Amino acid sequence: MFRYFPTNYVWNLSVDLAIEMGARIGEIEAMCAPLQEAAKAPDAAGTQAFRETWVRMADQLCGLAEEDEARGRRFSAGEKYRRAASYLLTAERLQAHHAPGRLALYQRELALFQKGSALLGDPVQRVEIPYEGKTLSALYRPAQGLQPGERAPILVQLNGLDSTKEMKYLVGLPGWLAQRGVSSLVVDQPGTGEALRLHGLTARFDTEHWASRVVDWLEQHPQVDPKRIGCEGVSLGGYYCPRAVAMEPRFACGVAWGANHDWRDVQKRRLEKEGNFPVPHYWAHVCWVWGAKDIEDFMRIAEDVHLDGVVEQIRVPFLVTHGANDSQIPLKWAERTYEQLVNSPKRELKVFTEREGGSQHASFDNSINAGHYIADWVAETLGGRTGA
Repeated sequence: MFRYFPTNYVWNLSVDLAIEMGARIGEIEAMCAPLQEAAKAPDAAGTQAFRETWVRMADQLCGLAEEDEARGRRFSAGEKYRRAASYLLTAERLQAHHAPGRLALYQRELALFQKGSALLGDPVQRVEIPYEGKTLSALYRPAQGLQPGERAPILVQLNGLDSTKEMKYLVGLPGWLAQRGVSSLVVDQPGTGEALRLHGLTARFDTEHWASRVVDWLEQHPQVDPKRIGCEGVSLGGYYCPRAVAMEPRFACGVAWGANHDWRDVQKRRLEKEGNFPVPHYWAHVCWVWGAKDIEDFMRIAEDVHLDGVVEQIRVPFLVTHGANDSQIPLKWAERTYEQLVNSPKRELKVFTEREGGSQHASFDNSINAGHYIADWVAETLGGRTGA
């Protein structure tokens, strides 16, 4: 794990995630060098300082991108706009949910991601799925080489507690899958991304409630093979995904990128100061995500967020992955999920070590080798390809 700040795990996690999304080390140095003292400050003061330097770099990149555009250099401009989006995303993720300007920061990030993708010629499409009188936004990336009238397998990809569809997209799994003949649908499910920030849709333990609506939508998509729809979830998605696959039989396979078998237990340990937090303002953040009045109400909600008696109902292939050095979610929970997959015809537990990288929580320290392992497994399971 790259530790720029010696005493601040949450900020190091953010920097590492930014690197996985494509941050450049010189820009990381420029943004983080002024923050050594701020990294030791309380949440509110520290995160404001973090926000200022990261937004300043995003502004600088946008200025350079505008110069590229003026010269007709669309690829160069698009790359800079998307990198600026990732820096805004990183800054926004650390703010308290009621912080002034947070929503505007988020909306600007969405716009820059779309603008950058269009200039790059990236085939990613923003789509909207009807849900509860509102919509779930998602990013659809078709498989490479898809011919007119052809239907491809697809992997639905779910956020964790604090990620967004743009973060998951930029880390790279949709591109690695596209190369292997598998399409992607990266969803801002309730409790994350646009669903939470723009529509007020909070998380719920019965993930099949919204996952089934996603499958309904995909079954009508002309480029999707409805018999080959898989599901993957990262971090807290390691709870959401197994629950969805267990309760929605139309999913053809599942992947947990970082297991999260008993999130209620993790919360009890965190109340006792055990384990690392993923974001500042943690308890306010989880109350916002889950629509809880206070910590007591949140802990009541969290009692249902576990997979005991759930994964036994999975009857399709399932891959459980975990980092050997995960300091947020103990490895024992990955082992528990695997042990209870007794009805899966093809179950696998893959623990990423320092040898292959990805040994930290959800492989944020080195996503590419872990991501390629997952992409290969999905391609082999859903009928994609693992080579030219």
